[in-house]
Amino acid sequence: MIVASSCNNGEHAQQEENRDSASYNQGSFGYDLHFLQQHDSVVVLKNDENSQVIVSPKYQAKVFTSTADGNEGLSLGWVNYKAFTGPADAHMNAFGGENRFWLGPEGGRFSLYFKPGSEMVFDNWKTPSPIDTESWTVTNKSNNAVSLQKEMKLINYQGTQLQLLVDRSITILDRQQTNKNIGLTVDTSVKVVGYETVNVITNKGDTEWTEATGMPCIWILDMFKPTPETAIVVPFNNTAGQPFNNIATTNYFGEIPAKRLKHTDQILYFKADGKSRGKLGIAPRHAKPLAGSYDAENKVLTVTMFDVEPEAKYLNQEWNTTKPSFSGDAINAYNDGPLEDGSQMGPFYEIESVSPAAFLKPGQYLSHKHAVYHFTGDEQGLDKIAKKLFGVSISKIKKAF
Repeated sequence: MIVASSCNNGEHAQQEENRDSASYNQGSFGYDLHFLQQHDSVVVLKNDENSQVIVSPKYQAKVFTSTADGNEGLSLGWVNYKAFTGPADAHMNAFGGENRFWLGPEGGRFSLYFKPGSEMVFDNWKTPSPIDTESWTVTNKSNNAVSLQKEMKLINYQGTQLQLLVDRSITILDRQQTNKNIGLTVDTSVKVVGYETVNVITNKGDTEWTEATGMPCIWILDMFKPTPETAIVVPFNNTAGQPFNNIATTNYFGEIPAKRLKHTDQILYFKADGKSRGKLGIAPRHAKPLAGSYDAENKVLTVTMFDVEPEAKYLNQEWNTTKPSFSGDAINAYNDGPLEDGSQMGPFYEIESVSPAAFLKPGQYLSHKHAVYHFTGDEQGLDKIAKKLFGVSISKIKKAF
């Protein structure tokens, strides 16, 4: 574990490190930190304020959670405590994590989650082990950054073997860098934690990845804790005035009920309470390089910023082989909810970004950046950020549902 010394009170910082999880309330960063330390030699990134980020080499280079307010502060990611001691899941081991690396496509002709020729139904769905259960190697680390690496050999639905190397780096950002990245000086009444991930896949095989062989894409998923007063916010481009169903896919798991999904001609609102399963996506030509959410209960504004290439080919991830292979989305959002049998993995909600399809010759690489920022504090200060980045006020987000 990496812990930066406090510049003002090193003795107090050491006392904090020695406290056990029982001395923190569940929901706090300190509770999650000490829980995760029982399962992995986690890496803790810190800046010179009270911001911290937990990265796990054992659990697939996940950013498990973060805080803007020290160990006593709110833990901002979703951690699935029961998954660490329960039996292994044959389909996906959902340990949680507010930023995790996955590969796509999930479905379609080039799927990495179904064996060649198998029917695309849940019983046959399996997350590849390198992004589900296998540990990653730390290649470099400092007080504010860590780099990890993983070699992978995967077989897609076409029967093509894909040999790749994944490099992933996570850097916690200070307030000055956050201000620069969002183009706004954050009010001093607002606490912030922000980090950037750089994710790179390299074709380490002898065969070029083409439309005939298939190829992967980078898929970054952020898992957060829902509340009854949380709404996902996704701004989009619609200069041509196209109908909404040409911009967004809203029926991944059945059509999202109208009372849970609202939109104007420039912004989408999606209720994120963890009580109704639904997923949506935004086509790359309409996607903006950011999305987020607002939790009015805890006054937390979350912003994710990522790469988008409007004219590139994005892989279809739906569980069928009939839809065109390169008709996929650049942004996805998911709200968890009970399955038909009443069971539920979460609750949690997700904001996701996807890279274009990796048309790579041997030795070539594709990079995808994805940053996460959490702002918490006075709503007047948060309102300035929401208006700047999303073009909508906090009050409008709160009134969406």
